[in-house]
Amino acid sequence: MTAFEPQSIRSYSQEDVQQILHLAIARQADDKDTEFSYEQILEIAAELEIAPESLKLAERDWLAQQGQVQQRKAFDAYRIRKFQKHLGNYTIFNGFFILLDLITGGGISWSLYILLFCGLPLGFDGWNTFQIKGEEYEMAFQKWSRNHQIKKTISTVLNKWFKALQA
Repeated sequence: MTAFEPQSIRSYSQEDVQQILHLAIARQADDKDTEFSYEQILEIAAELEIAPESLKLAERDWLAQQGQVQQRKAFDAYRIRKFQKHLGNYTIFNGFFILLDLITGGGISWSLYILLFCGLPLGFDGWNTFQIKGEEYEMAFQKWSRNHQIKKTISTVLNKWFKALQA
């Protein structure tokens, strides 16, 4: 009996099969730059008795998921840029008041109250910016996504209209 001969008949759930195949493909492709052609994917699917239609649907779903991932990355980058802008404004605004307090009073006294008063909303903004799970994040993402889609549509319509006027 060899190491590959089963002692008893083994069975695996669909999730187990996916994980095992994922690990096997990862081991076979040690080089991260290794890519599979669509024909190779079709061959693998054929060997696993996966219908080409199912593979096409899975690829379409995967592409949609990748688009969603890219949208979320763009949204997160937007939120970070917005927070950095608020942080910069906070720094300039409070730096001015601290400097004014130092010049007029010889120390820092009343400017600390402004610093704390303005810092509280900035703290909440930072919390919301880096909190990327939950209902509030999803609602903010959906709102941003709708606005982004509207801007994209308006831009497309205006571009077509301007091209029609130029023709």
